[in-house]
Amino acid sequence: MAGCELPGRSACLWSPTIQGEICKMAGLIQTQPTSSTAIQTLERIGAHSHIRGLGLDEHLQPKSGPAQGLIGQKQARRAAGIVVEMVKSSKIAGRAILMAGPPSSGKTAIGMAMSQTLGPDVPFVMLSSSEVFSLEMSKTEALTQAFRKAIGVRIKEEAEVLEGEVVEIIVDRSLTGATKTGKLTLKTTDMETIYDLGSKMIDSLSKEKITAGDVVSIDKSSGRISKIGRSYTRARDYDAGGAETKFVACPEGELQHRRSITHTVTLHEIDVINSRTQGFLALFAGDTGEIKPELRQQIDGKVEEWKEEGKAEVIPGVLFIDEVHMLDIECFSFLNRALESEMAPLVIMASNRGITRIRGTRFRSPHGIPIDLLDRALIVSTKKYESQDIEEILKLRAQEEDVAVSSEALSVLTRIGSETSLRYAINLITTSHLACRRRKGDQVEVGDVKRVYGLFLDEQRSVTYLSEHSKEFMSEEDYESGIAADGLPIEANAAANGGPVPMEGVLA
Repeated sequence: MAGCELPGRSACLWSPTIQGEICKMAGLIQTQPTSSTAIQTLERIGAHSHIRGLGLDEHLQPKSGPAQGLIGQKQARRAAGIVVEMVKSSKIAGRAILMAGPPSSGKTAIGMAMSQTLGPDVPFVMLSSSEVFSLEMSKTEALTQAFRKAIGVRIKEEAEVLEGEVVEIIVDRSLTGATKTGKLTLKTTDMETIYDLGSKMIDSLSKEKITAGDVVSIDKSSGRISKIGRSYTRARDYDAGGAETKFVACPEGELQHRRSITHTVTLHEIDVINSRTQGFLALFAGDTGEIKPELRQQIDGKVEEWKEEGKAEVIPGVLFIDEVHMLDIECFSFLNRALESEMAPLVIMASNRGITRIRGTRFRSPHGIPIDLLDRALIVSTKKYESQDIEEILKLRAQEEDVAVSSEALSVLTRIGSETSLRYAINLITTSHLACRRRKGDQVEVGDVKRVYGLFLDEQRSVTYLSEHSKEFMSEEDYESGIAADGLPIEANAAANGGPVPMEGVLA
C-alpha cells in the first residue's frame, strides 16, 4: 500500500490501515490482495496536443511529412517561422499579423506551434475574442491586461551568498527555552569560518533538516537557506540516505561571493502585485479587477529606469487573438491605438470570415476587420488541406489517441474529411474506436466508421435534413405571423396549454 497515490496528492499521508480503506472506497485497488498495485491514470488529449513546433529546418524551410506534429500549410508555416525568428531577436513588436483562411485549415494549430517554438522565456498569450465580453471588467481593460501579459521583463540582480560545507552546528538554549543562540561552522577547500546564529536562522536550519556534511547556500539579504546536496566526504558514512540523496563536491575558493540572479515576470504581474494589498497572492486569487492607468504609468517609468541602469530587459512577446471577427468596433479602435504604444507585443489575429459585417456597425469589411487595422497587418493565408494531407493528419491523430485504424478505414475517413470537414473526420476517430471496443475488435474497420457516420451527422447533412423538415421546427417567421408550428394561432396554443400568451404574439 505504500505506493498508492490518491487524486490531488503526490503521496498518501495516512496510516496504512486508513490508507487501504480510502483506496478501496476510491476504487483504486482491488479488494483482494495482489502482488503489485495498479495505478490508473487519466490522460486528456486535446485537439492540438500532438503539436511540438513549426517543423522547419535551419533555413526555415518546412520539412517533408509530419514534422513536429504539423502537416501541410507550408507557406503559412514558413511565414510563421520568419515571425518567430524576428520575435526571438526582439526586432518585431507593436505590429499585427492576420492569419486568414477557411475553417479547419490549421490557423490555431500554427499559433500553438509558434508558442512551442518560442519556448518558455518569451511570453505567449492566447485569447479568444469572446473572453473579452465574458470578463467582469471593461473591454479595454481586458485587452490591456492581455497586452501586458504578453510583455515580459527579465530582471537581473546580484546577491551575496554564503556557500560551503557544514562542519558543525551548535545550538544553545536558555533555561526557559524562550531564546536560542548558536554557531554554524562552514568550510570550503580553502577556508573555514564560524558564524553566529539567531533564533530565525536556527529555525530555518531545523526546517530544512541541515546536518553536518551538507553543502548549503545562504542568501545574506533574506537569510534563505538552500540545501545543495551532501558532501562526497560523507558518502561513506553510515547514514540512512534515500535514493534522492545528491552528493556534491565541497565548494572551492571564498565562502562569500556574489551571484547573479535573473527573474522573468510580465508587466501584468507587476501591475497586480503593486495594485493589491495582498501582493502576489492576488495572482492566485484571480480577482485582479481593473487597474488604474496612473499605476501602470509609474510601473512603465520604473521599468525604463531599470533598462537604463542595466537591471532589466524588456521581452516583447506574442498576443494571439483567435476568432478576431467577434470583437466590436470599440475593441478594434483600442487595438489601433495600443499597437502604436512603446509597450506593445506582436499581435497575431486569426479569422475564418470573408466579407462580413463589422460588429457594432452596419458596415461590411474583409474578415470583419476595419480597413485601417487591416492596413497595419501582414496577412498570412491558409488554404484548405489536400486529401494527402488529410490522410497524414488523421493517421497522426489516431497515433496520438492510441487508436489502431485499418488502411481501408483510414481511406474512408480521408474521403469523409475531404467531402465534409477535417474536424468532423477527426471526431469520428474516437467514436469509431468506441464502436470497435463495443464489438471487442482490435482495430477500427470500415464497418465501425459507417456505424458512427450514420449516428452523427455532419454540417452538410444536418442542413439538408433541416431544409427538408423545416416545417417541423420553430422559426422566427412563425412568431412574426402569429402562427405556431402546428398551424394554430399562438393565442389559441397558449390557451389550450393553460399558459400565458407570449409577448411576441401580442406584439405581432
